[in-house]
Amino acid sequence: MKGTVLLVEDEADTREMLGRALERAGYRCIVARSAEDALVQIAAAETVDVVVTDVVMGGSDRRGLTLMTELRAAGVRAPIIVITAYADVDKVKIALNQGAAHLLEKPFRAAELVEAIERVRTHGGDVRRAIDLALARANLTEKERVVARHLLDGRTSAEIAEIEHNSPKTIRQHVSQIYAKCGARNRAEFVRTVYVAAEERSQEGAGR
Repeated sequence: MKGTVLLVEDEADTREMLGRALERAGYRCIVARSAEDALVQIAAAETVDVVVTDVVMGGSDRRGLTLMTELRAAGVRAPIIVITAYADVDKVKIALNQGAAHLLEKPFRAAELVEAIERVRTHGGDVRRAIDLALARANLTEKERVVARHLLDGRTSAEIAEIEHNSPKTIRQHVSQIYAKCGARNRAEFVRTVYVAAEERSQEGAGR
């Protein structure tokens, strides 16, 4: 047995399909049909090595994110893989700031989830470091990297201007340059581009 995974997914078909795939891959899979069920399951489990949770559950578009906080408060220190859409900037920002070890974009194959679990168990899933490397790879200037991190944290150009003591016009110019260098037309594309690049960096690290 490779380890124990807590899978939190409110869609029965998806839950069963992913659960079977994890068991075939050699993991013990504890399934939870809701965030509340996950808290019950985690309290009863002797150990959990990885938590996998969807973001949208039970009619709430952020229940998986609040579950992350509840799990940490309950003493769970296992890495958490969040299933989300990279285009949803706010959710990605919250998941990242709350310490998600990995962000898995829908739609995905079961094999990709297994790979993500093995990666975070082996390498810790340092998303922040992978993002920093991805930004450096885009040939951004130091100032552009600073602004880019603010963008990934969901701040507006006006908020960034205030924090960095620049004019909004200057920040907008930096943002335009960042998007151009990253091949993105808007913030949603920029977020997705950065996380795809970060994922590639993580894979490169896993292969070494």
